[in-house]
Amino acid sequence: MSSKEIRKQLFQRARRIVVKVGSSILASRDAGLHRTVFSHLAKEISTLKHQGYEIILVSSGAIAAGMEKLGLQTRPQTITQKQAAAAVGQSVLMSVYDSYFSRHQQTVAQVLLTHDDLSHRKRFINARNTLLALLKLGIIPIINENDTVAVDEIKVGDNDNLSALISNLVEADLLIILTDIDGLCDSDPRYNPGAKCIPLIEDVDTGMEGINCGPAGRWCVGGMVTKIEAARKASRFGIPTMIARGTKEGILQQVLGGKEIGTLILPKARGLSSRKGWIAFHLKTKGEVVVDEGAKRAISLKGKSLLPSGVVKVSGTFDRGDAVACVGPRGKEFARGIVNYSIYELEKIKGLRTQQIEKVLGFKYSDEVIHRDDLVVL
Repeated sequence: MSSKEIRKQLFQRARRIVVKVGSSILASRDAGLHRTVFSHLAKEISTLKHQGYEIILVSSGAIAAGMEKLGLQTRPQTITQKQAAAAVGQSVLMSVYDSYFSRHQQTVAQVLLTHDDLSHRKRFINARNTLLALLKLGIIPIINENDTVAVDEIKVGDNDNLSALISNLVEADLLIILTDIDGLCDSDPRYNPGAKCIPLIEDVDTGMEGINCGPAGRWCVGGMVTKIEAARKASRFGIPTMIARGTKEGILQQVLGGKEIGTLILPKARGLSSRKGWIAFHLKTKGEVVVDEGAKRAISLKGKSLLPSGVVKVSGTFDRGDAVACVGPRGKEFARGIVNYSIYELEKIKGLRTQQIEKVLGFKYSDEVIHRDDLVVL
C-alpha cells in the first residue's frame, strides 16, 4: 500500500486529534508572537471543529509571550526567570488565542498540567474527564505544561512528549506535531539544502537508520529528537503521528485531506491499553528490579508476571504501589511495572519461592512481585 493510500485510510477514521504547536512557529526573538500564525490556526481549527472533528491543542509559547510582554531580548537562563516569564506570558498567550478564536465564535479553555498530574491515577482520570467534558461542550482545550511551578521532579520537560501523553489520555485517533520544517528529513535542512523529507516511517524504532545526524549529531539530538520520542510513545499507544510545517496556511486541512506532505509515522499494530500506556510512559520509576534471564524471557515472550524467585537485585527508594524498572542481566531496562512490595520487603524475599513469602515477612500482599496486568514490556 502506498503512502498516499495509507494516509487516506488512517485519516478518514480520525475524529479526535491532538495538535501540538511549537514556539518556533508561534514566535521569534526579533518579532515576538507571530499573530498571523495564531490567526490561521484559530480559523482552521474552528473550521475543522465545525466539520465534526474534536481538536485538543497543545501549545508552547508562554515564555516567548512573557519575553515580549517584559521587553526581554534574550531568553531567561535560570529556572526562576523562566518560570516568571511563563507566569506573565501564559495570560498573554491565552488572551491572543481567545481573541482569534472568538472571531469564529469558538470558545477555548486553558488547561495547565505537570507530569505529576498524569502520574497519579486519580488525577490522570480527573484530567481525562475534564478534557472530555470540554470536548462534549464544544470547547477547544489549549494545554501547556505548567512551567510556573514545574520542577524536574514533576515536569514532562517538553510539549512534544506532553502531546503524546495527552494523546493517550484522551485516546486520540491522530497526533499532529507542527514545527518549522517540512517533516522528518534525512539530514538537517537548515544546513543541507538538499535534505529530503521522509514521507512515511512504518516503524519508528527502526526507521531512523537512513538519517544523517550531521556535525556533532545536531540533527538527531536537537529539536527533532523530542518529536521522535513523542512519535515513539504515540506509536506504542496505537496512535499515528504526523510531523509537518506549521507555517503553511491550511496545513491541517491538507494533512487530513491526505496530501503527501510532512512525515507520517505509523503506530504499532497492537497499541497499549490506556492503563498500560499510563504505566509505561506517565509514571516515573523510583527504583530498579534486576531479574535473571529466565524471568526476563517469561515476561518478554510469554507475558508472565514477575515472581520473587526471578529477582536478583533491587535498588532505589520505592514502596508498594510505586513504578519500577525491570532490568535484565545485562543491565538494560526491558519492562516496567507497579510493584507489590517495598524495596525493604523485596530485599528479604528476592530469589525465594512464592510459598516462602509469608514465612519470611509475616504477611503476603501477593504471590507476584509485579502482576502481569501491571507490567509493560518495553
